[in-house]
Parts: sequence; C-alpha cells; structure tokens
Amino acid sequence: MKVIVLGAGIIGISTAWYLAEEGHEVTVVDRQPDAALETSFANGAQISVSFCEPWANAGAPLKVLKWLLRDDSPLLFRPRLDPYQWRWGVKFLLQCSDAAFARNVEQLVALGAYSHASLKDLVDRTGIEYNRLERGILHFFSSAKDFEAGAQGAEIMRQHGVDRRVLSREEVLKVEPSLASFGPNIHGGTFTPSDESGDARVFTQKLAQKARERGVKFLYEHDILGFDLVAGEISGVNVACQRTGERRTLRGQQFVAAMGSFTAPLLRQIGVDLDIYPAKGYSATLKLKRPEAASVVSLLDDTRKIAISRLGDSIRIAGTAEMAGYDQGLGSANAQVRCAALVKRYEELFPGVADASEPNYWTGLRPSTPTNIPYIGHSGKVANLWLNAGHGTLGWTHGAGSGRALAELMSGKQPQLNFGFCGGHALPARRPQISLAPSVR
Repeated sequence: MKVIVLGAGIIGISTAWYLAEEGHEVTVVDRQPDAALETSFANGAQISVSFCEPWANAGAPLKVLKWLLRDDSPLLFRPRLDPYQWRWGVKFLLQCSDAAFARNVEQLVALGAYSHASLKDLVDRTGIEYNRLERGILHFFSSAKDFEAGAQGAEIMRQHGVDRRVLSREEVLKVEPSLASFGPNIHGGTFTPSDESGDARVFTQKLAQKARERGVKFLYEHDILGFDLVAGEISGVNVACQRTGERRTLRGQQFVAAMGSFTAPLLRQIGVDLDIYPAKGYSATLKLKRPEAASVVSLLDDTRKIAISRLGDSIRIAGTAEMAGYDQGLGSANAQVRCAALVKRYEELFPGVADASEPNYWTGLRPSTPTNIPYIGHSGKVANLWLNAGHGTLGWTHGAGSGRALAELMSGKQPQLNFGFCGGHALPARRPQISLAPSVR
C-alpha cells in the first residue's frame, strides 16, 4: 500500500517508520528542510508517562482567570476574533470536572505506557543515541498547599498503575542533590523512577535517517497546499517545492495527517473538523558552566510549571503555554518576557551553574485538544485519510506509540492498549487488500 505521511515531526516520522516496518511504501512531506524542526525541535525533553495530567481539571478555570493579566503565567489565554479558539475554550471548560479528568487520565496513561514500551524496543533495535537519561522525573513543590495537591495527584496516578512516589524535602534532595541551594524552599515532591528524558530532535532526525535506509522517501521543503477529493476519497495531495516553485500532485492510496497544530486548518478544506488549537510554548537551552553542579534527574518545577532536563553539557528549560493563535515569533515583548522568565527561574534554582548570557531561545506550537487526548485513527469522513495529531505537550512521550498504533490500525491490526481511537477502530470501506511483509526485528 502506498502511503503519504504529511508532517515530519516526532509523530510523522514515527508513523512512517512503523508503516515501513509493516511493509508499506511510504513518502513523507514537510515544509522544513529536515525532520523535527518545528514543535519537536526544542521541547522539554521529557518522556513523562507518569506526569500526563490533562490541563482541564476542576481547579483549572479559577487558575486561568488568575493568570489572565500575567505575561509570564504558565497558561495564558489571549482572546482573539477566532471562532475556533472560542470553541476550543468552551470545550475545555466542559472537561473541567473530576469525572472528565479521571476519564482522560486513564487514556493518557494507557497511551503513554504503550508508547514508552514502543520507544524502548525501538531504541534497543536501532541503537539510536539522543542524550538519553533513564533517571526518572522529579516534581518538586514550593508551597505546602501545592505539595498536598501534588500528593493527591500522585495517588490518582497510582490508581492507574503508575509508580509515582511522594517524597519529603529530604528525599527530594537525596534524589537530586543539586537542588540543595534551593532546598529550604522545597516542601516536598513526587518522583517516578521509570520516566526518562532525551533530545526529541536528535532522536527524530536519526529515526528519519533509519527510515530512509528502509526505503521511506522524503520530500522536504515542500508546502502542502490542499487535496484533490473524488467521491469522498483523496486522490492526491497538492504540494509546491519551495526552491523551484514547481507544483505537483502526489498520488497515494492512503494519507496520514500528522502536521501538529496545522493539521486542523488544512483538513477543514475537505470537511474534517478537529478540535486542535495551538498552545505556544517556549524553551531556553543554556550551556553549562559547571556541569558537575547541574541536575541529572529531569525536573518539574510546580511553581512555574516548567520542565528542566539535562542534555549532555547543556540544560533545557521549557514551559508555559499561550493560547494566542498561530504566531511562532520570538520578537514580541510578551515573548521576550516569557523567555526571560525561564532563564530567571533557572538562576533562582541553580545560581551560576549555566551560562545565562547567551540563551538559545525557541518557541513552538503545541497542537492541543480540550481533553489533551490526541486524534489517532481513521478520520471517519474521508475514506483514505488517517489522523495522528493533537498531542499537545506530550508529543515526545506519545510519539513512538502513536506511530506504531496507527500503523497497526492501517494494517488491519488491533493495537494492544485501551484507547479511544478515532473512527471506532473501523477501516476504510475501500481499503486496498495487500500482502504485508514481516516486520524486520
């Protein structure tokens, strides 16, 4: 079966890899000159199966209201004359209940566990190196109230089979001694030793190269313009080469939309309406002046809602979310405030450890759904269109599993996890009958 995958982030490349393993002929299209140059480029670097709580919870509406006037707030909703933003906001509020939270957590944990197992197997088989640290994730709290809430959250995760441990201040500092100077401000923490961290961009680009060696074709620097639709089926996708201006139509039997936040506006052209809206996230990557004094366990700072991960001789500080449309710039005063806040917080936690004079700032659009649950499966409306988008802040965590699960669904198999796939697990009525080659192990 000839499959065209639209998007070369961690989701698209993982999908292409697993489709190739199932014996399909795969072409990947992306507007960037290489894989993982947008949302997958400089994220928080965490594989956070155990820290996957949805944004929508019973206490979220009040917090969002408090944060509205703060440019450095963890989650900032900037109202726009955009009906899709307002629709997303209303649906988000409808998810802010204990029942919805529990339901959504269950699916996210299931996908996370499946994906983590898939990633480990993939790394074992390919030997890809990407500054991986298997030292867990430590979430620390700077107030007694927040620590109490964190302990309650840990109990919820344990009910779903997650080994998320509640730690005292002393135990937090034993797990990560480099926090000692900030220790008096820490009230406690939670820790999951099974989680890990690593560079998503490095991993994705290396996996793309492995996929190329397996026969996957890549069309980089190609803009995706739209689709030719015939009798409820895509007959081709229209693309334009950025270097030559040449336009052409790529023909395929099945198509996968994995373009992150840009999936939703593109698919509206053909009547597929997804509740995906971009949440602009920021990161700063700093060179370490004193590597021996830097953290090695991946951290979550509850006060600022940021992630801190070690990547060799660099440190990545990432976080905040701004619901403000599709702007990807770093030049605005607000963007500068949010970037500076990341570096300032790191200096508070680890004074003098990193070189803050030349921070490498980045911003990316996290493709967020009101539930935080991604769209994985058949589109339901277009016979040969499949979805793999809407992963929000968990694209790196859920990348391998999302790609594997979709490839299995497209090959007529049933993924082994309890997850609400799109299209009710149904395959397109006119899916071509193919003979699958065995996967290479």
